[in-house]
Amino acid sequence: MAKKKTAVRREWPLSDVRELKSLAKQKAGVTKIAKQLKRTPAATAAKAQTLGVSLSMQ
Repeated sequence: MAKKKTAVRREWPLSDVRELKSLAKQKAGVTKIAKQLKRTPAATAAKAQTLGVSLSMQ
């Protein structure tokens, strides 16, 4: 039987948080920000929510 893949949770260093805020201010999309940070869109959106940062593109 194949082994089940476990989720690897990485810390959010201050540099990643700064980049997230910077890209959100530039109104980049969630997927673009996630690719830039090498994280999933769900993880990126969840972190933005906890920081109170809007990822709206409008």
